Amino acid sequence: MTDSHRGAARTEAIMRTTLELGQEIGYAKLTIEAIAARAGAGKHTIYRRWPSKGALLLDSLLSLHKSSLAYPDTGDIVADLRTQIHAAVDLLGNPPFGPLYQALVGEAQYDPQVAAALNERFIAPQADLTVARLEAARDQGQLSPAFDLSLAMAILSGPLYFQFLITQEPLTHEYVDRVLDALFSGMGKAP
Repeated sequence: MTDSHRGAARTEAIMRTTLELGQEIGYAKLTIEAIAARAGAGKHTIYRRWPSKGALLLDSLLSLHKSSLAYPDTGDIVADLRTQIHAAVDLLGNPPFGPLYQALVGEAQYDPQVAAALNERFIAPQADLTVARLEAARDQGQLSPAFDLSLAMAILSGPLYFQFLITQEPLTHEYVDRVLDALFSGMGKAP
């Protein structure tokens, strides 16, 4: 096995261990030392690659969820948003992604590096996909030319994050459908 293959296998083992331990004991109790011990790696090896447990968790979650939550384009913007957001809710509603993502967002409140990386590598790309899909729908005449794409993005994501992070109520497909109905009846879908 070449050094690069060994390095890739070690990285994968460390990230898999991070997710397993995080799911078993929770993010608050998760330590680099425990991850290193279980993964059979030195903690200095981990710290050379990841400056904090939040950075390691982010990479681990992103490795678990490699594909973006891309939008279909069926010609029906509401149906396409519903399909994509239902997939996101299903991802967030199940371990290990959901609880660990919730912990990571909490960690981002205290660690500016984690906050910047989370935004740059996950939140902003997903928001850009949403705005691009809304823009395509507007260009196709499915939405009014005056439809405010940035505000629509905020209205779509705000209630979901509020429920997921603040009230910690389960995110359901029915809740997503209510948010979509409120957005499009309030902002005016083109006739």
